[in-house]
Amino acid sequence: MTDPPLATSSFLATARGKLVLAFLCAVAFLDFLDTSIVNVALPSIARDLHFSVQNLQWVLSGYIVTYGGFLLLGGRLADLLGRRRMLMTGTALFGLASLAGGLAQNSGMLIGGRLAQGLGAALMAPAALSLLTTTFSYGTDRVKALGAWGAMAGISSIAGVALGGVITASLSWRWVLFVNLPVCVAVLAGASRLAVESNPQPFGRRGFDFSTFDLPGAFLGTGGMLLLVFGLVRAPVTGWGAGGTIGVLAGAAALLALFAFNEARSRNPLVPVAIFRIKGLPAADATQVIGMAGFYSAFFFLTLYMQNVLGFSPARAGLAYVPVAAMVAVAAGAGTVLITKAGTRPLIVGGAVIAAGGVFWLSHIPVAGHYWTDLFPGLVVMAFGLGGVFVGVQTAAQAGVPPRLAGLASSLINASFQVGAALGLAIFAAVATSWTSTLEAAHVARPAALTDGFHRALLLSSIFILAAAVIALRAANTRGEPASEITGITVAASDGKVAELG
Repeated sequence: MTDPPLATSSFLATARGKLVLAFLCAVAFLDFLDTSIVNVALPSIARDLHFSVQNLQWVLSGYIVTYGGFLLLGGRLADLLGRRRMLMTGTALFGLASLAGGLAQNSGMLIGGRLAQGLGAALMAPAALSLLTTTFSYGTDRVKALGAWGAMAGISSIAGVALGGVITASLSWRWVLFVNLPVCVAVLAGASRLAVESNPQPFGRRGFDFSTFDLPGAFLGTGGMLLLVFGLVRAPVTGWGAGGTIGVLAGAAALLALFAFNEARSRNPLVPVAIFRIKGLPAADATQVIGMAGFYSAFFFLTLYMQNVLGFSPARAGLAYVPVAAMVAVAAGAGTVLITKAGTRPLIVGGAVIAAGGVFWLSHIPVAGHYWTDLFPGLVVMAFGLGGVFVGVQTAAQAGVPPRLAGLASSLINASFQVGAALGLAIFAAVATSWTSTLEAAHVARPAALTDGFHRALLLSSIFILAAAVIALRAANTRGEPASEITGITVAASDGKVAELG
């Protein structure tokens, strides 16, 4: 595979560069949007397709399971088989799955569509992010491009809730899936005209040698990730102490341990172990896991609070997040400037501390609350910190990564997002549900019992976000330099062995 040469002038300053960045950010928007866009539509979906309470969660969780489970494989395939090729394959699958889900006539069809959507996203996201990091390698271009991607990840996750509510109220829940179709068409058109193939070689005997592909690693890694995310999203339903939960998580641990053993011994590993020796990369990914556990859960419980306690309609609950998305955009823009001056570490740590304060503020929401006095101030503070964290983590997670492993590094940070979201919901939903049930057994009114359960979950969310700030102290303090400009760092070579830069 031929990596693009190091740029010596700003590509982002050109009209084509701006168009390429807008195109790649559209991919990020599409992928992250569908993590949350169905949330507010769930009651309408349940009524229309006669979902059971137990199966309804899979409309949301099915996407997360396959997205998180296949990310490592998707990222490595992008490096080996071509990033544009995998981006277009994933987008086509994502669009077809969205169409199938929107046309679903029963619960099984919709869940199947969401599972296929997640697989498509797992192929799209790392391919697009690695295209971004290898295309924009010149100085401040890299910071601005990664800042835009990080901002889009935060904005789209929040905007998904807002759009889901408005679309469901004005059209129907089916349009939260149909809305993906024109975006997919635009992405496919953009990929064919704007994306440069990272591996132009064809498949087959004269192209990629499939005999060297780490098939055992692909099965073990993908199986382990699927079981891990599946176990986490099922834990709140079946219980952490249930035999099924313990068995699934133990199986995930066993498969991932075998995966690590296989990768250490393989001549052509799917995930070269040496990538984790890049200074600061594991810390950036761990920051994303723990921070996202807090952030994603906070939005989940606040949405339930607005609808089940304050009585907000789906549209009103969705519109409540519009100022949040706007503040994330503002913070991300400011963060992009700060990175070039102070580096990523102060931005991540400061942003996480601010966001933890906002979530702690929200952990005191009253039963008879009001949006502007009890929710809006805390949401704005949290959003300001969230914007900084997203931009800083995305940039730090790419620091020191050579272009040939850009897809793998991109899949790791995206997998950290999905695992963190599943982990947070698994832990905090169990806490909130348990405490609410205890209070209701003591004859406390349901609105008060629900709110008190949310208090505990949000308090734990703020603690997790604060812990992410501590972990971020070990992340790279890069100002956005590409790997080839950084010297003295041990990185993974294309054959999985260790090489020294500089």
